Amino acid sequence: MGELLSILGLGFLLGLKHAMEPDHVIAVSTIASQSKKLWKSSLTGIFWGVGHTATLCFVGLAVILLKGEIPEIWAMSLEYVVGIMLVYLGCSAIIRYKNSRIHRASHHGSQEPQTQVHRYKGTLYVKSLFMGFVHGLAGSAAMVILTISTVQTVWGGVLYILVFGLGTIISMLVFTTILGIPFVMVSKRAMFHKAFAQITGVISTVFGFYYMYHLGVSEGLFHLWIQRI
Repeated sequence: MGELLSILGLGFLLGLKHAMEPDHVIAVSTIASQSKKLWKSSLTGIFWGVGHTATLCFVGLAVILLKGEIPEIWAMSLEYVVGIMLVYLGCSAIIRYKNSRIHRASHHGSQEPQTQVHRYKGTLYVKSLFMGFVHGLAGSAAMVILTISTVQTVWGGVLYILVFGLGTIISMLVFTTILGIPFVMVSKRAMFHKAFAQITGVISTVFGFYYMYHLGVSEGLFHLWIQRI
């Protein structure tokens, strides 16, 4: 029992650390920065963690039960999808705030812009959940290897992944809460809030392109794709 608790404790700590990987932080930051209320910013972190953990459980345990493995080309291709997602999130954040300025100018004095913003906020959590889902898919191969090397039974693997996931949820919750504080402080100053949000969009876009280049060229994913053709 003592050994199991030690293993689960290690999984929890690894989960805390895993959530703070650059691609995770940048992706969630792009979404969380769009909220003007702290609790909404915090919820984006929880939804990301739930999506991430659910995918790890379903995919990871399916692979373990079938005693298979995720081919390298598939694992790297899923990682590449993360880069595409980062570019999309970054570009959409930049374009959205530019469009919001156009809407305010063309609908001055009307309620339409506020209605559109309110309707959009409802999708923040869906986007965050989807990001967690994609990140979970991309990390499934590494999670399977880590779980198999750590525990010996299927039920131990389930428990390990759940504890690991709990660590990622708590870590991302704390991060998005801290991240949300400066955005909430400038929420009534539209110019500053817009500038901060667009900065996160630019960072997400640039990092996304770098991420895709690194996987495709440096890690050889493009070469693997060509070999499959």
